[in-house]
Amino acid sequence: MTELLERALRKLAESPPDTQDAIASQIIDSLADDQAWEASFARDPERLSRLVQDAENEIRRGETRPLDELL
Repeated sequence: MTELLERALRKLAESPPDTQDAIASQIIDSLADDQAWEASFARDPERLSRLVQDAENEIRRGETRPLDELL
């Protein structure tokens, strides 16, 4: 375990149980999402390249807006 993660867990241990559970759930969900993306890209290695190309094409066509405009 890294020092940063150990420090985060020590700090989290000071929080109430419901906060600990909420953050633990977020971490577990995030790890599951990461695993799903990794599996998806392993099945189709060119998928990420296609997604990047699609995004670049949308930007060139002016079909995107800066996030600041949406908030």
